Amino acid sequence: MSTNALILSGGGARAAYQVGVLQAVGEIMPAMRNPFPIICGTSAGAINAAAIAAHRGGFHQAAEDLAQSWLSLEINNVFRSGWWPLTAGGLKIVASLFNEGISRGRPLALLDNRPLRAFLESTIPFDNIGKRVSEGELRALSITALGYQSGESVSFFQGQPELRGWRRFRRVGTPQTITVDHLMASSAIPTVFPTVPLSQEHFGDGAMRQMAPISSALHLGANRVFIVGVSSNRNPAHWGQRKKVRSKHSPSLAQIVGQMFNSAFIDALEGDIEHLVRVNHLLDLLGDKRCEKTDYLRPVETLIISPSKELDKIAGRKIRRLPNSLRFFMRAIGATAHAGGSAAASYLLFCHEYVRELMELGYQDAMWERAAIEDFFKADL
Repeated sequence: MSTNALILSGGGARAAYQVGVLQAVGEIMPAMRNPFPIICGTSAGAINAAAIAAHRGGFHQAAEDLAQSWLSLEINNVFRSGWWPLTAGGLKIVASLFNEGISRGRPLALLDNRPLRAFLESTIPFDNIGKRVSEGELRALSITALGYQSGESVSFFQGQPELRGWRRFRRVGTPQTITVDHLMASSAIPTVFPTVPLSQEHFGDGAMRQMAPISSALHLGANRVFIVGVSSNRNPAHWGQRKKVRSKHSPSLAQIVGQMFNSAFIDALEGDIEHLVRVNHLLDLLGDKRCEKTDYLRPVETLIISPSKELDKIAGRKIRRLPNSLRFFMRAIGATAHAGGSAAASYLLFCHEYVRELMELGYQDAMWERAAIEDFFKADL
């Protein structure tokens, strides 16, 4: 029997792309009430994952309601973007330099994301996750975060009683009731948003040190995975000969930070996908010659939807839509298309125009893959 898992990666505001993909899946397969008994989310993808897992209606309606939540989102629903909050965040980082880099009071962060906590508490009925698990509609919801003290990538999962935790090299799975704290921890971009205390340890963005993003779904029993990424690197247009790019100036601060974010949010997932494809190919070559030593390996069917356009370029066109204070900050650090740092801006652009365009792109990309999506779910019909 096949068990499908939905894997939603991180990416801040880029996660709006995932919502468009999920809307398309709901339209393509309207008769399927619950196409994904296992749902795994990291960083901003954790928020989308929890919203889908906590919805008591069918998947199509869950995706539509999630889309409405994103469309109603304002920047001030995510973090305080006025002049004083931004200045206070910067002063707090400077003040920490006189206290061995440790913040007094709330954890160190440039932005105050307490509005996001309030927004999530008002839009996601967390009690429904347990109800869906007990009713057998949901096998498991997994949310991944990084423990700063242990340095371990921890997948907190709420699921069926027979599911057990796991431990691998710097990867841990532990059963726990999912709350808003897990989402805040998993989406706490380093130094941008504050860490969150969980289980006597402070946790931050789950994309960091997440060496095997697909592994949580496999540990929870999935043998088919539907992955929604936020990088255009898997677009065949990027697979040809490497383009030579002439540097007009040294990298801006935002350009450096943007590549660091890309490394955390994108590279691990793409590397894990490549590894999974190679294992599937190896098992296919072995065929009936597989021995007992390879019995722990099993083929995993995959379907991957990722952006057909570069999200950095879309972000570069939308920076002017930000509030004056945030736009000034973005320009100051070079988070613009001209300075080459629009990648960094793409993670914080929680504005209507950017969110809507990413949702439309996700919907379009999924519709282009309609035949593949229908083929992926045909065994469940």
